Amino acid sequence: MLSSSNTLCIAELGCSVGPNTLIAMQHVVEALKDKYLSQVMTNSTNNNLEIQIFFNDHVTNDFNTLFRSLPIDRSYYAFGVPGSFHDRLFPSRSIHFAHSSCSIHWLSKIPKKILDEKSPSWNKGLIHYIGASNIEVVNAYFAQFEKDMEMFFNARAEEIVQGGMMVLITPFSSYVRLMKFFGSSLTDLVNEGKLDESLVDSFNLPMYFPSVEDMTKVVEKNDCFSIEKIELTYPQSKLVDEADAKTLMINLRAVLEGLIINHFGSEIAKEACERTILKSEEISAWMKANYEKSCQLFVALKRK
Repeated sequence: MLSSSNTLCIAELGCSVGPNTLIAMQHVVEALKDKYLSQVMTNSTNNNLEIQIFFNDHVTNDFNTLFRSLPIDRSYYAFGVPGSFHDRLFPSRSIHFAHSSCSIHWLSKIPKKILDEKSPSWNKGLIHYIGASNIEVVNAYFAQFEKDMEMFFNARAEEIVQGGMMVLITPFSSYVRLMKFFGSSLTDLVNEGKLDESLVDSFNLPMYFPSVEDMTKVVEKNDCFSIEKIELTYPQSKLVDEADAKTLMINLRAVLEGLIINHFGSEIAKEACERTILKSEEISAWMKANYEKSCQLFVALKRK
């Protein structure tokens, strides 16, 4: 990958504000350094490896907060790269390793069909394709995901060097069925006359959670990357082991609340989120039934 260069360039796509992105990058840096020392140094007398990390997210991201949190003892140079990862971000053949965690499931936009009441894909009464009985809704979401990933892979194919790697991690649908509880809270408010039904019908979450088959399809369609590894995983952690329903929904609220506020206003958003957290008994039952199911998709790709 490095050829004659001693500078390793890493792209962190969808970095947000930390600390998860900084923890992930520390693991990536350590792994790549170990790889470099074990394989490259056997054929080289130059051990002066320098690492650059390009932290990318939308222009609205709070990069100031991110950079104030950078580790003082970091062994890399940090840069901010604002812009959508569905477009080009870097010069041609400049990136050796790209990483994205919990980001690529965000769509660039909501499929228009699911908001059109005259369309067979109209997603009436629901806020996402998960839980929808209408297959046309699912197809509309996947079609948008496929378009977005075509742009994503075309851009990365230009930017990543031959033999370069890309690791993508994204939530899987068995876990995110939890979002239906937020939708049911909005429906409760409609039934109580506190919320206009048309507002719920015009709201859908811009997220698609790909399966192994979905991801394989979009990678093979692009044909610039080979799949080195792809699997569904269940990442064990102390947080997951100890989390109760309330803790889990508070974490999910942090992800969704901004979208709900933008559409319904802060008052409705606050009440909907508080009502969802109160559904702890129902959510706990769901958690017990799905506790050990795979909830994450992992894919490692190599630039051909």
